[in-house]
Amino acid sequence: MATSDTPAAIDRYLHEAAGGDLDVLLGCFTVDATVIDEDKTFRGHDEIRRWRETVTSKFTYTLTVLGTEAVGADRYTVTVRLDGNFPGNSVQLRFRFALRGGLISELEIAP
Repeated sequence: MATSDTPAAIDRYLHEAAGGDLDVLLGCFTVDATVIDEDKTFRGHDEIRRWRETVTSKFTYTLTVLGTEAVGADRYTVTVRLDGNFPGNSVQLRFRFALRGGLISELEIAP
């Protein structure tokens, strides 16, 4: 799933994203991180935890990394395919990450 060009925090996030250890996943983020998913914004570990608990309770899915691109200093776009029990059963998404201090400070998930 990971590539040698992907920072460790992103690799850990992608490994845990499909229903892995939530505490490990939260450890990938700065305490003031922002996540944007489905036009909703989640700030800080508490809101990110609630977002992840909602996502993983509604659907079961697998995540396959299709490609990773560095798009600037500490910014990466990871293209993934999710396959699971959600409407349409498969979707390709772009995860846009920003890092600070080796941790994810921003994540935007979009088609």
